[in-house]
Amino acid sequence: MPFTLAIIGRPNVGKSTLFNKLVGRKLALTHDTPGVTRDRREADASLGSLAFRVIDTAGFEDEAPETLAGRMTAQSQGAIADADAVLFVIDAKAGVTTGDEAVARALRKSGKPIILVANKCESHASDDGYNEAYALGLGEPVAVSAEHTLGFGALEEALSQYLAPAVYPEDGEDEDAAAEETDEEVAVRPIRLAIVGRPNVGKSSLFNRLLGEERTLTGPEAGITRDAIAAAWHADGRDFVLHDTAGLRRKARTAGHTLEEMSVASTLDAIRFADCVIVLLDATQAFEKQDLTIADLIAREGRAVVFVANKWDLIENRAGAVGDLRDRLDKSLPQVVGAPLVGISALTGEGLDRIVPAVIVSYTAWTKRISTSALNRFLEKALERHAPPAISGRRVRIRYMTQVKARPPTFALFGNQLKSLPEDYVRYLTNGLREAFDLKGTPLRFLMRGGKNPYAED
Repeated sequence: MPFTLAIIGRPNVGKSTLFNKLVGRKLALTHDTPGVTRDRREADASLGSLAFRVIDTAGFEDEAPETLAGRMTAQSQGAIADADAVLFVIDAKAGVTTGDEAVARALRKSGKPIILVANKCESHASDDGYNEAYALGLGEPVAVSAEHTLGFGALEEALSQYLAPAVYPEDGEDEDAAAEETDEEVAVRPIRLAIVGRPNVGKSSLFNRLLGEERTLTGPEAGITRDAIAAAWHADGRDFVLHDTAGLRRKARTAGHTLEEMSVASTLDAIRFADCVIVLLDATQAFEKQDLTIADLIAREGRAVVFVANKWDLIENRAGAVGDLRDRLDKSLPQVVGAPLVGISALTGEGLDRIVPAVIVSYTAWTKRISTSALNRFLEKALERHAPPAISGRRVRIRYMTQVKARPPTFALFGNQLKSLPEDYVRYLTNGLREAFDLKGTPLRFLMRGGKNPYAED
């Protein structure tokens, strides 16, 4: 396991800004509003010659355990337990507060090595707060400005007493040489799986159930999760990177609300990063307009999809409910017709064992490659059953078909007037391909190419 460093402190001292600087990209949401971060977020980080794992945490507050702030503090305490050392961050401009003193007492009890970091030291206005930090009894503070990347050399020196320099590739070795992953690379890396849905449908509850620990905050309040949180997960002999995400509200609900817009952007990034997306539904109110909008977005992004109906324990006529949900899915979302549909209860654990097999079905379809000969045998039979219509007196001719890429499966059609091919005929070919080659749970794409079959012999 890599050396792990937890960033701890009261709200709004700059923990997430420091986290983003250490990981080298804006993974965590940052805003002037206190309490933006609510869940633990982990990522690989580096500082000079040092490489380590870093955990961003929610603000550490002395509140009742049942409150939202208390549950956020419990998440931070979990991060401390998982860490090898702690970066204790204070706001040097504000000076040492009673909240900082409470955090210091809790950290001493943990027994973990503590590096005291006085943040926001970009001007002399912070000098008094920096000097006050000595009174915490945690040694000499490291003066930094996370926002302006100042003082990171001193921070590296403070960290170097706990971990050795990293070994990097030799010059000339490019770890990111290929922008596009090969099939072999995709086959061996973990499957990237995101859980997406409307607010308060149980995404974080499912995330925690699958991981077997309280990894993210849950509760009756809608919109608790603000940021997409990733965690490694192993199930049924497969490795996954599992993402919990913020609920996707309608645009009208988020317009003008900066934090809401940032949360939505974080969820959209998680969708684009994913191989497969679980669309989590409320089984008692499934396939509402926003559910359909979310599923359409995922299809347009070209990701494999699995529909999971949560709160299944509240449904009485389950046999009838499955058929009703399947009919609504296939009628409302023809772009992913036949996608796996699973009923579960994140509260009781019912049906969770059906999620991974459903994901594998969609993921396998999403990565599938079909030989050109098999495609053209399919095309010949499809044309015999139902020929394309005539457009302005001229019949559309499809001469040839080939798959140009996977993830999602994308097919090129060669012929004449293909750009005039009616949408219902494209849907006819799409549904035929799904049935013939078991391509359920993934969007399919077509490229229309004019001219003759480029592979035909003269």
